[in-house]
Amino acid sequence: MQKNRLWIIIGALIIAIIGLVFWLSPKNEAAETTQKSMVSAADAGGSEAQLANADGSGAGFMSKSQQDTQINCQMTMDSTNRLVVNEQTRNCFEYFITQFGEKKLEQIQADFKTYISSTHTEPALSQVLDLWKRYIDYRSRLGQLQPPSGSNEDPRYYRDIFNSTQNLRKEFFSDYEIEGLFGTENTYHVYTLNRMDVIHNKNLTEAEKAKKLKALFDELPEDWKENLEQINKLEDLRKLTADIKARGGSAEEIRAMRMSLVGPEATQRLEVLDTQRADWKADVTGYLAERDSIIKSGMSDSAKQQAIQQLRNQHFQAKEDQLRLQTFETLHDQGQKLPFSD
Repeated sequence: MQKNRLWIIIGALIIAIIGLVFWLSPKNEAAETTQKSMVSAADAGGSEAQLANADGSGAGFMSKSQQDTQINCQMTMDSTNRLVVNEQTRNCFEYFITQFGEKKLEQIQADFKTYISSTHTEPALSQVLDLWKRYIDYRSRLGQLQPPSGSNEDPRYYRDIFNSTQNLRKEFFSDYEIEGLFGTENTYHVYTLNRMDVIHNKNLTEAEKAKKLKALFDELPEDWKENLEQINKLEDLRKLTADIKARGGSAEEIRAMRMSLVGPEATQRLEVLDTQRADWKADVTGYLAERDSIIKSGMSDSAKQQAIQQLRNQHFQAKEDQLRLQTFETLHDQGQKLPFSD
């Protein structure tokens, strides 16, 4: 459950920091906002809270797309029935906000107030409603933020977005509330921004970058490490290896970078993989050259096909290699770049 939650957060945060897509107002507001069952029941004299929860599911507060879900509002209270602001609080707010497009904002706000009033008492009730109002205002203002000037290839572009978002949050929330609502997100954002700074630092060698990237990763909470380790290491290996090769760096430099980033055992496995990839590239390149010679020869079509099959069997005995080879043959005949792994 923890892993799934982290993956969802990671995906959402990457999208947020790159695109700044905290938009509160969609262009289309064609969804119907009045629940017919609530209206007819209200005419019979029941209270809104009781009517919406008559079956115990809270279905009256859900949009059509949420009918197969449960209302995600497991907020935490302390021993004095005061709200503990944390990630669950934000999840509750977002559950209602994501109904936008199917319901108008006014309906969402009314539904939220009715739901919270039916599930919480003072002093928590007033705290939740006050924080909800400020959160709605914050989300509206967030959608109005202008992207910074400059290139989105520059790490400073994304740091400016992060800083603007942080400054906006301070207008609406206390430090305690910011940590509770956005603490997990901030951890990932800061880590991602620091990684970008290291990777784009032209004053560092690739081996030095690898050491700094590993140090940044080691500072993460343990539950983040388990989910990010493979993703980040593969990304960093590809980027730093490509940088070394692009400037004509040596195999020794690649090895030093790998040793700093992933250690000796993984470096040895990568070197074995390098050898396998180089052998495959040489085999495919040699095969295609011989195949071209056969195709250009004066043999009959049937003789060409037979000769090519014999050549294929000679170079690639494993069935899976022959299947893989078909992609290279097709791309080669089309004049496209061959998909060798570097």
